[in-house]
Amino acid sequence: MSASSASKPWLRIYVPLTCYFVFMFVPFYWMLLTTFKADHELLTTPNPWWIFHPTFKHVVDLVAGTQYLHWFANTLLVSVGATALSVAVSFLAAYAIVRLRFPGSKTLSAAIFFAYLVPPAILFLPLANVLIALHWFDKLWALIPIYTTFLVPFCTWLLSGFLRTLPRELEEAGRVDGASHFQIMTRIVLPLAKPGLISSTIFCFTLSWNEYLYALVYMFSSANKTITVGLTTELIRGDVFQWGQLMAGALLGTLPVIIIYFFFVEHYVSGMAGALKD
Repeated sequence: MSASSASKPWLRIYVPLTCYFVFMFVPFYWMLLTTFKADHELLTTPNPWWIFHPTFKHVVDLVAGTQYLHWFANTLLVSVGATALSVAVSFLAAYAIVRLRFPGSKTLSAAIFFAYLVPPAILFLPLANVLIALHWFDKLWALIPIYTTFLVPFCTWLLSGFLRTLPRELEEAGRVDGASHFQIMTRIVLPLAKPGLISSTIFCFTLSWNEYLYALVYMFSSANKTITVGLTTELIRGDVFQWGQLMAGALLGTLPVIIIYFFFVEHYVSGMAGALKD
């Protein structure tokens, strides 16, 4: 075997993986550097890729000098609520489309997925009229049903594809034993659909956690802001950027999503793979 052919696996596998790793890791590394750099090092350090005098000042100022912890709690509340509501509604809709076999179920399934393709920026004006009529403006909990408008369509499509991969024999055996549709759904289908539910949960939580437009338009007071809105509106004053606090807030804000992906990545991959088989 020639030397050139022996080096091909490195070119085909490791070089692209290295480039991808650098592309993904550098932003987090830069956030880490900026978070723990002293103010005088942010723009004057001879080596921007290293910390010479590490400090926790930016983290302390962020936590003690702003409402970051309150924004964090707001984001967590909205994300968990929107995720729970969206996954529950999506599972019921997917089960009805896949298992109840009513006329037009396939057309409805495609229409739900196409609804996900509608950009959220187009919907915020109609939703604003709805919020005005219901007097829901600047109410934090109103973001929960608002977020479901763009979470439910994709999750319903994902769960529909995953439920189609589950064997029908188990459900037929349940019907022979006298189980109702509700019992079959909760005792047979629901446990088997765990990978698909985890994938939908991760998807909903990630999008809810990072959402910016709706939280910016519909929430006015600082007490109702989420992390994404609070950082950009409270720590950027004119042309003055509080870079240390901004990067500290961004770094801390990524931890919940990183933890979720770290513990459930295998279920997420299997759930997405099962959905894409359809």
